[in-house]
Amino acid sequence: MYNKAKHNKFKLNSLQDFMVDEQPDYLGQEFTGIHTKVRDVEEKQRILKDRVLLIGQNLIEMKEKNTEDLLKIKKEIEIMKQSLEKLHSFLETASAEFSKFARKEDLDILAKQARMFQPLEKLKKR
Repeated sequence: MYNKAKHNKFKLNSLQDFMVDEQPDYLGQEFTGIHTKVRDVEEKQRILKDRVLLIGQNLIEMKEKNTEDLLKIKKEIEIMKQSLEKLHSFLETASAEFSKFARKEDLDILAKQARMFQPLEKLKKR
């Protein structure tokens, strides 16, 4: 009988141990849930950081491209200004020279006068 009591006692102990093991570990579940949430937040933060870095790189590249384009446009404008100044200078010189040229009416009068002093040619025509 002593063996039975010991045996029953063992069964009781193992049943108690089994019941203790069967109880849910709420504290462990809470830590696991918190750990998962922290890991999710860290992942989202890493993704956002990568996005911000990409946006920053794109902004820098766009700024550099815009700066290059602006410099090209400024050079083209400067070339156009120089061409316009040359054209303006040429037009001023040409307009000053035009006043020195004879007008058509003046040439017609001179032609008539030249014909008047060529009496021999009039005789040859007759």
